[in-house]
Amino acid sequence: MDAPGYFRLSLICSAMSLSTWGCARTCGAANSGASVAIYIGTDTAPDKGQGIYLTYLNLMTGELSPPQLAAETVNPTFLALHPSHKFLFAASNVSLPNHPAEGAATAFAIDPSTGKLTMINQQPSGGPGPCHVSIAPDGRHLVLGNYTGGSFAVLPVDADGKLAEPGCVIQDDNSDPARRPHGHCSQFDPTGKFVVGDDLGLDKIFVFRFDPGSGVLTSNAPPAADTVRRAGPRHFAFHPNGKWGYNINELNSTMGAYAWDARRGVLTEMQTLSTLPADFHDKSSCAEVVVDPAGRFLYGSNRGDDSIAVFKIDPESGRLTPAGRAPTGGRTPRSFALDPGGNWLVAANQDSGTVMVFKIDAGTGALTPNGQAVAVKSAVCVMFAPK
Repeated sequence: MDAPGYFRLSLICSAMSLSTWGCARTCGAANSGASVAIYIGTDTAPDKGQGIYLTYLNLMTGELSPPQLAAETVNPTFLALHPSHKFLFAASNVSLPNHPAEGAATAFAIDPSTGKLTMINQQPSGGPGPCHVSIAPDGRHLVLGNYTGGSFAVLPVDADGKLAEPGCVIQDDNSDPARRPHGHCSQFDPTGKFVVGDDLGLDKIFVFRFDPGSGVLTSNAPPAADTVRRAGPRHFAFHPNGKWGYNINELNSTMGAYAWDARRGVLTEMQTLSTLPADFHDKSSCAEVVVDPAGRFLYGSNRGDDSIAVFKIDPESGRLTPAGRAPTGGRTPRSFALDPGGNWLVAANQDSGTVMVFKIDAGTGALTPNGQAVAVKSAVCVMFAPK
């Protein structure tokens, strides 16, 4: 049974050609394993991006290849890679003809020889304003967070990457006129048995039980972890050990560390720290949070301060210690990602239209710009796609 005051549960149970996959001929590295593909989603308003772009990071030098348009598509605001690496999915902030009051989820097939994306299909996202998407560990379902609609939706995925219409939609509680729900991050836990859903408007980190057979979300007990009022929980990242999780709060620029009970699906707050330097007093808001692959460091982006905050993760407790920050060399770092080896960080500065590369110090987690940057208008999402 749903807990009153938290939410109401309702079960509604021409692209540019690329020359080579990995720029093997132009960059000379992809097929040798020395480079890795990066897809970049963009805001496609007039005079901005045109869809999803593709670039390659040289893992030895940190150099990015010139971005090329992999798929012309409208407002791919967040991207997710299928476990098979054959398909890519986008939360698309666009209305479909038969569903004018909703956004969309878009499925693409990845050409293994060129990296080009071919649209498979689109389905309604279960609410307006989709802003985040993640894929279940078994690749059979997508979950989306709908910001404007304040909801979370699950879409089945078939073996060929094709999406079905939402089989389950959860509408967050919108009964309080002073607080509007804004669904944001929708993240599967490592086991695929739970989904963590940030609601920025309600200041709650919801936890849902997930049935991988039916694709249905149900309220957990307890149903949510509360943040302080006006924190604005935005994105959540699990530690590789599956025992801890980290939540970045957009509105008050803080990072929360949580113990995660993987058996019961319960989050317990351990600490909350600022992502900003003590002498910063201007306007800023947070965006992305990423744990490095080895689980030693945590990173969070500040839009306004235009920086990446660095935290050291205690290997015994999961608690955080501030370990510095690095300016991103541009305006509004909405998204960033780490390469699979944890050696490089690539940050997308939305308002300056630049994608910057930083070398990660293996001992301290510190970020050093390597002078490599490419231009991508209104870049809003960075996703590594190892072959």
